[in-house]
Amino acid sequence: MNLKDMCPEKLLSPEESVKKIKNGSRVFIGTGCGEPQRLIKAMIENPAIQDIVIYQMLSLTLSRYINDENFLSRFSIKLFFISVLMRQSAFEGKIDYIPVYLSQIPKLFESHEIGLDVALIQVSPPDDHGYCSLGISVDITLSGMNNADLVIAQVNPEMPRVWGDGMVHIDRFDYLVEYQEPILQSMPGIKNQTVIERIGHYVNMLVDDGATLQIGFGHLPDAILPYLSDKKDLGIHTQVITNGFLPLLKANVITNKKKSYLKDRVIASLCMGSKELYDYVDNNPIFYFKSSEFVNDPNIIANNDNFISISSALEVDLTGQVCTDSKGYLFYSGIGDQVDFIRGSSMSKGGFSIIIIPSTAQDEKVSRIVPHLSEGAGVATTRGDIDIIVTEYGIAEMRGKSIYQRVMELARIAHPKFRKNLIEEAKKRRYIFADQLPPTSQDLLFLDRYLYSKKLSTGKNIDFRPLLPSDEFESRNFYYSLQEDSIYYRFFNKRKVFSRDMLQKQWAEVDYRRNMTIIGLMQLGKRKQIVAIGSYAEADEDSAEVAFLVKEKLHGMGIGSFLLDILESIAKQNNYKKFVATVLAENRKMINVFQKKYPSARFLRSLSGEVEVEMPFETDPS
Repeated sequence: MNLKDMCPEKLLSPEESVKKIKNGSRVFIGTGCGEPQRLIKAMIENPAIQDIVIYQMLSLTLSRYINDENFLSRFSIKLFFISVLMRQSAFEGKIDYIPVYLSQIPKLFESHEIGLDVALIQVSPPDDHGYCSLGISVDITLSGMNNADLVIAQVNPEMPRVWGDGMVHIDRFDYLVEYQEPILQSMPGIKNQTVIERIGHYVNMLVDDGATLQIGFGHLPDAILPYLSDKKDLGIHTQVITNGFLPLLKANVITNKKKSYLKDRVIASLCMGSKELYDYVDNNPIFYFKSSEFVNDPNIIANNDNFISISSALEVDLTGQVCTDSKGYLFYSGIGDQVDFIRGSSMSKGGFSIIIIPSTAQDEKVSRIVPHLSEGAGVATTRGDIDIIVTEYGIAEMRGKSIYQRVMELARIAHPKFRKNLIEEAKKRRYIFADQLPPTSQDLLFLDRYLYSKKLSTGKNIDFRPLLPSDEFESRNFYYSLQEDSIYYRFFNKRKVFSRDMLQKQWAEVDYRRNMTIIGLMQLGKRKQIVAIGSYAEADEDSAEVAFLVKEKLHGMGIGSFLLDILESIAKQNNYKKFVATVLAENRKMINVFQKKYPSARFLRSLSGEVEVEMPFETDPS
C-alpha cells in the first residue's frame, strides 16, 4: 500500500513529527530491538523539546545520549527493566527504575496510573488492507500505543511482519514517518563456557521430551538452549525469542506438537537477536506474538501442561530467597518475567521452575549462594515460590523442603570452597543443628555417571542415584517405614530409633569410591520417596562389604538384583574384585538374591547363625 496515496495528511518527516510532542509530555517508546531509532534521534536533537518523561521497557538507543548533560537536563528516563547498556547509568543515578511484573505494566497504562501523552513506535509497512505489524516488539508496546493520546509510528521496511496481536491498522496512528534503517540487533556474550556446559548438562536432565518451556532474559538462560538439542517435541511459551532458539527450531527439536494450550505455535511477545533471527520470524506462522499481559499471565501460563520456567538470578540465600534486579543497593536489571512464569509453572499440571545461577562471581572470589542477601538487595522471588536451583555443581530441589533441608541442598551445589563456611553461617542463624556436618568439598559431577532407572512390572519407574547429604530426612522416613523384620535382617537387632547421628554418619562416610550408597526413588505426586537403599564399603584392598534394603511391598520385583548390578559396576570401576556380606541365616530372600546374582558365591555359616558370603565378580573377557 502506498501511504502517499492512502493517507498523505499523516505523512511527516522525522523532524516534523516530533514537533507534535509538547513540552512536559510523558512519552512511551517501543521496546528494545523494536524501538524507532530515527524518531528517538529526531526527538533528542530538537532543542525545543523540553522536560520530557520517557517510559520504556528495554532501552538501547538512549544509551548513546545518557552521558550528555544537555540530554539529562531535558529528559527523565523511567525504565521497567535495565539493559546492559543502561546499567552503569542506573548505578550513577541517571535513570529511574520502576520495579513491576511485566504482566502488570499494560494495566498500569490502561488504568492511567502511568499516563501516556505520546507513543513512539516502529512498524512494518501496511499490507493491502492497511494493516501494519508491530513486529518484534508487541510486549508492552501494544498497550503503550493503545493508551497514548498521540501515536507516531516509524514505518520501516526492515521490520518483520509477525503473526499475532501486533497487527494494527494505519487508522490507529496519528502520524507516520517512512524511514528505512537496520533493526537493532542483540547478541548476548558468552562468559564462562565451562560453567555454561555444566549448568546445561543439569538442565538437560530436568527437561523431558514434550515439555513446554519459558526461557528468561539474560545471557545464561539463552546459552543453555544448545544443551537441549537431544530433546523431542519441545513447546515454547516465553516472553522473548532469541538466537538461542534458532538451531532448535531448524532441527525440529521445537515443534509445539505436544503443547496442551495454543498447540503448534511458539507464543512470545518480543524478539531480540540477529538479522538471521528476524528473517526467520518474518511472516512465519509458527510464531504468534501476543502482548505481555497475556503471555506473562500466570493463569494463561498454567494452561500449558508440563510447563518448565528457566530463568537466572544474581544471588540466592540459604532459605531460597532470590534476587534478580539489584546488586546490593545498585539496580542491575529488573523483576521482568521471572515471578509471572514461576507462579504459572507451579500451577501447571506437571510443571515446575528452574533458577540457574553460576556458583560464584568475580573470578570465584564471591559465592552467589549466600547466608543472606546483600544489604539493599531486593527479593524478586520469595522462598515460598522456589522449586529447583541449578549451579554448575548440581541440582537443589527446594519445593516443600524445610529450611534445614534447603541449607543442605544449597550448600551441596555451592562452590566447594564456600560450602564449609555456608554451613557455619547457617549454624549461627539456627537454620541447622549445631552438630551438622558439612557436605563434601569434592566436585561431584562424576556422580552423573551413576544415574539409572528401572521400569517395574506395575508400569512405575524407580530412579537410582547416589545418596546425598540432603537425603538425610528422606532416608529417615524410609527406615521408619520398614517392617520390624526388615530392620532386624539389615541391622541384626530390632532397632527402634534412626538418629540424626546415625543418618549423618551414613552420608558423611560416603566418599563415592571406597564407600558408595545408591538410593532408589519412586514418584509419589510431585515428590519422590526413597524405596530402596544399597551400599558397599571397603573391606580390604580387593573386596567391599555390600548390603541393601527394599521396601517390603516391592519385594520380588528384581530391585535388589538391580541394585547389586549398579553397585558391582561402580565397585569394578574402583578396582574391587568381589563383594562380601554377612547375612542372618533366616534371611532367605537376601541369600536367594545373592545366589541368583553370583552362582559361584561361597556361603559359610557360623555358629552364631550368621552366613558369611563371598561373591567374586566375573572377569570381563575384554
